[in-house]
Amino acid sequence: MSRQHQFNAKVEWTGNIGSGTSSYTAYSRSHTLSADGKTPLACSSAPAFRGDGALYNPEDMLLYSVASCHMLWFLHCCADAGVVVTAYTDHPQGTLVIDADGIGRFTDIKLHPVVTLQNPEQAEQLAALHNKAHRHCFIANSLNCPVSIIPA
Repeated sequence: MSRQHQFNAKVEWTGNIGSGTSSYTAYSRSHTLSADGKTPLACSSAPAFRGDGALYNPEDMLLYSVASCHMLWFLHCCADAGVVVTAYTDHPQGTLVIDADGIGRFTDIKLHPVVTLQNPEQAEQLAALHNKAHRHCFIANSLNCPVSIIPA
């Protein structure tokens, strides 16, 4: 049975500092992300693209989305398998390549999950659980670059 879920968000540019986009350097890349009933999130572009490095950028958000989706599926798979996770951290990395025409794309994303188990003897199950989570991850399934899981 196929199920469909609709998600809605709002992106609002807040970077008009007086003359709009009259030139490439005339505006800020600041914007706000929001969704129904959620706290707005201040964002910008990455510093490499004239953005504010103190704010989240789309590239950060892509990495967070992949890593978060994998983690949530992994925890689900562990719960189903009777494997009790007591801590989980990840340090995702992504490579963005920009070609001579200025067209960019992520060429790979690597997740580096570190998992702590209540029963360390169940560690041999982690690889299979990561693989199952990866197969189910909505975000990874939507990308056109490889996503690798490299557990610690």
